[in-house]
Amino acid sequence: MSKRTADPLEWGQGPSSFEIFLEPTCPFSVKAFRKLDAFLDAAGRDRVTVKLRMQSQPWHLFSPVVTRCVLAASMTEGGRDKARRVLDAIADHRDDFEFEEHRKGPNMDATPRQIIARLEDRSGVALADAFAFPELEAVIKWHAKYARQNGIHVSPTFMVNGLATGLGSGDPVGDWAAALG
Repeated sequence: MSKRTADPLEWGQGPSSFEIFLEPTCPFSVKAFRKLDAFLDAAGRDRVTVKLRMQSQPWHLFSPVVTRCVLAASMTEGGRDKARRVLDAIADHRDDFEFEEHRKGPNMDATPRQIIARLEDRSGVALADAFAFPELEAVIKWHAKYARQNGIHVSPTFMVNGLATGLGSGDPVGDWAAALG
């Protein structure tokens, strides 16, 4: 069997790099993620490459499970597009994957298997087998290590051409495009 690899979570094909560090259940990350296509259109898909980086955060209690699901999807056939479908499903049904006030609510009774099944149902992407890929561990660790090496601690955080910016999810995409220089 050949070694599995993850599709890069990248869109656009320009020389400028625009990295977004996201935690999939974070409302501010969801806001930033939903601007992806508008930003690519504003900046020019031939001018910028958007690179999504997963940033698991412990106060989002299912963060490791949903983050692993996104990256697992990226290791399947059509990985980049499937990962995007998983991210869309999380954004569209955030309450299914998050605790109320980060500490209570119906998800207190949910198991990781139930969260994976919900995400499969909402996204239409088979995740259970991919969730257990042994090669997935290295992908998860790469995202965590890359964030730490760049001083990224919260999401969403934005980097342009390798440098941190003061951009936020609430900024208009025109401001994001202007940051490219």
